[in-house]
Amino acid sequence: MLEKHARLMHFFNSCEEVVGRKRLQKMIFIMKKCGVPFEEKYEFHFYGPYSEELTLRIEEMCNLGFISEAMEEKRNYYQYRYNLTDSGHDFLEHADIERPELGGYISAMNEKSSRFLELVSTMLFFEHLPKEEIEEKVYTVKSRQNYKQEELEEAWAFIRELRPVS
Repeated sequence: MLEKHARLMHFFNSCEEVVGRKRLQKMIFIMKKCGVPFEEKYEFHFYGPYSEELTLRIEEMCNLGFISEAMEEKRNYYQYRYNLTDSGHDFLEHADIERPELGGYISAMNEKSSRFLELVSTMLFFEHLPKEEIEEKVYTVKSRQNYKQEELEEAWAFIRELRPVS
């Protein structure tokens, strides 16, 4: 019944803690693009790919007591921390879902900034386009980020690392 929720709980269980709503959105999107069976629909938004479905599902899991959301005030903004609760662990233990290995994705993404994950997810959002058009899209829709060509090359390498050709 809560299969999509359980998949997300598996994600939280695999990464222990996620810091930041933007990071959470980008990590799930990138893994989805790498073939991990997340089903949330994404649209392009101000900070790149965004899923209202994911936001609502996280809110539901918080309300059910499966995920904890802690808000901390930073200089000019609020930052959110997410963890799987004991109730979430208990639920996940009994959930009959596919549990793909996520550790490699999570550790690779945890080494990167949210800004970089925004770049990677934006590139993956437009992956149906030729490489040159993807880069042009990045420079157009993400002009305020002032991405450099070296960052795009690093992002291409990161994508190849996450999605090796089989």
